Amino acid sequence: MKTLGLLGGMSWESTVTYYQEINRRVRAVRGGLHSAPCIVYSFDFAAIEALQRSGDWDEAGHLLDAAAAALQRAGADAVVLCTNTMHSVAQGIEAASRLPLLHIADPTAERIVGAGCRRPGLLGTRFTMEKAFYAARLRDKHGLETVVPDEAGRTAVHDIIYAELCNGIVREASREVYYRVIADLKAAGADCLILGCTEIGLLVGEGAEERCGLPVFDTTKIHAIATADWAMEHTAAEGERKVGM
Repeated sequence: MKTLGLLGGMSWESTVTYYQEINRRVRAVRGGLHSAPCIVYSFDFAAIEALQRSGDWDEAGHLLDAAAAALQRAGADAVVLCTNTMHSVAQGIEAASRLPLLHIADPTAERIVGAGCRRPGLLGTRFTMEKAFYAARLRDKHGLETVVPDEAGRTAVHDIIYAELCNGIVREASREVYYRVIADLKAAGADCLILGCTEIGLLVGEGAEERCGLPVFDTTKIHAIATADWAMEHTAAEGERKVGM
């Protein structure tokens, strides 16, 4: 089984979910006491958030590249970036680490296409909803047209992520805000929903499809399962094959 290098801590709340879901998948497939070989590089998210807020994405990218290279030196066979937003600066990771990057958007898009959907509503940080890196990949590589909330909706979704979910705070009032935004996305023509921030599943989880009336695709769980499958399926001879980027 391949060793997964997890770039986490952005935030650690969702990195916990990655570790759980990867190992649950390995146990479900392999049985017994099997679990996934993982190496975790966990950032101090306060430093990353400060760079996001100041718009210094180049420096944030340099930090991720250096961390990915450290994972390679530690013995990882692939890099798993445990966040949607920071995929905006993921383009240097493969070169810096000489490892494949298992991109978060691709397994999610494959699930959406397989379900027959074409216009996903996208919830995430303001950066994910507004910057081109995410929607462009879904469009250009998978033929999907994303729908995002209006300005007020984007602000509400973003603020709840950083002020609450990244701190492990789950409030019923915030859940209701999210479902109002989701209703607006559905009215705007969304035929499914992407939980495009790895913390959103903490708030919009079980029962979400029934509540919002749309198929829901949780990037955290989908990405974790896909990376676990990659680790189990690839042999040493296939280690050089590029995945994602």
